[in-house]
Amino acid sequence: MSTPGPHGTRHAPTRTAALWVPDWPVVAALAAAGLDAHVPAAVLGARAGGGTTAGRSVVATSAVARRAGVRRGMRRRQAQEACPDLVLLEVDDERDARTFEPVAAAAETVVAGLEIARPGLLLLPADGAARYHGSEPALAEALADAVAAAGHECQVGVADGLLAAVLAARSDAVVPPGGSAAALAARPVGELVHAVCDPGVVAAVRDAVGLWWRLGLHTLGDLAALPAASVAARFGDLGAWAHRLARGEDERPPARRRLEADLAVETALDPPADRVDVAAFAARRLAEELHALLVAHGVACGRLRITARTTEGELERCWRTDTAAGGLSAARITDRVRWQLEGWLTDAARRRTGTAGSPEVAPVVHLALAAEDVAPAGTHQPALWGADAGQDERARQALDRVQGLLGGDAVLTVRRAGGRDPRHRVRLVPYGEEAVVDRPPDRPWPGALPSPAPATLLPEPAPARLLDAAGTDVVVDARLGRSGDPHRVRWDDQEHRVVGWAGPWPLAERWWAPDGGTRRVHLQAVLDDGRGLLLAQTAGAWTVEALYD
Repeated sequence: MSTPGPHGTRHAPTRTAALWVPDWPVVAALAAAGLDAHVPAAVLGARAGGGTTAGRSVVATSAVARRAGVRRGMRRRQAQEACPDLVLLEVDDERDARTFEPVAAAAETVVAGLEIARPGLLLLPADGAARYHGSEPALAEALADAVAAAGHECQVGVADGLLAAVLAARSDAVVPPGGSAAALAARPVGELVHAVCDPGVVAAVRDAVGLWWRLGLHTLGDLAALPAASVAARFGDLGAWAHRLARGEDERPPARRRLEADLAVETALDPPADRVDVAAFAARRLAEELHALLVAHGVACGRLRITARTTEGELERCWRTDTAAGGLSAARITDRVRWQLEGWLTDAARRRTGTAGSPEVAPVVHLALAAEDVAPAGTHQPALWGADAGQDERARQALDRVQGLLGGDAVLTVRRAGGRDPRHRVRLVPYGEEAVVDRPPDRPWPGALPSPAPATLLPEPAPARLLDAAGTDVVVDARLGRSGDPHRVRWDDQEHRVVGWAGPWPLAERWWAPDGGTRRVHLQAVLDDGRGLLLAQTAGAWTVEALYD
């Protein structure tokens, strides 16, 4: 299959080799947890807001777990029913990318110019490398041997076009030149998801696949048989992207692209960065500058090249992007740069503490980002107000400036966490970091305070007295019995009448701990001035914890 050019000529699809490490999220998670690779394991997807742990689904499984009946898409409880010994691991894109760097470095010893489609999948130009090694099967064998020497098993496939190469790798096969369309025709249309490079695009592709299935397009051949213009008119850029891949063609058509200059940004790091957080701080500013250039020029990039220069040499890696879904946002560019820096610096630290004679990588002194394979993406007109009008950008610049002067921990932002009382439901993390909280908010917390949450949480609990109508202190005993009904509250050198109250709610955490854990009761009170208080009693003494609007 080939593509018509601007003058009726036809462009042959690129001969592509795909290197795939099966179940990479599980492999990376098991390695990070120090678990044996032969245990049944599964990775759970990211938590949705307000969801429960039980409602999360499996996004990747090990071969041992699949033999026990665990499948991708299963709910957690279904997976545990199928395999009671199943080890559940958390999804972590940064961990997956960081630990994938040794695999990419091993493959690069065989073929130069590789692209990281996503952690676990590499794309490589096959034509020149196959001639050098004698044949495409010989190239595949050389790549597999190099990755095996790095401690991982992989499968390599060669075919015309991205999707055919990825599916060939999943079968450990070589598709003859010109045979990609025929090899794809009988495949289910849902196989398109394997060609997605950005995890954020997976949901959109699956939604489109579900719609095509309901319309009777069950195979890639069914989709490929439709007129390209009709698919693009009905389903937009995502449909055009899927149609090209289903026909065994390249992801981006050469005939539709005009020549655009690559866009690049760079910065010197002084002092040099030997930690990921320091380098990532500079990377975030570069990512925002590069994204602003892409928007200003009305283009999207097909590849993101990341270059880091040290005092001893230069490190470079290329990541593929999904232009069908609108290209990369500034946040996604930042993620990829941070992942790559984490991989480089972590691998360097591993080598420094590893075997004698291993090379050391010096701290990073220069960082550059380049948008390559640039094509028109439609211009963007900023709004007159809202997040698009510049206020958010100016605020981010001000916060970045403060962090640059005082350090990353000088500007903190709030993250929701899990817990039974308001003080445990928030965490302060450095601005710009996607920190993982240690108490997930979507897990069940028996005994938690009912909604709504208080509007203001006091920095420190304030001592208070809760009195009944006779002026005696109200005390709640171990059986939640009250010595009297709340009538007045003395707090902050003032006394207010209680016009309404609710509770008490008991809280007992870590009662098995040697220190006895936490035992308290909470009570809500509405004062005569309209304010609401959250009070807590511990060991017979009351404190004001938070305020309600």
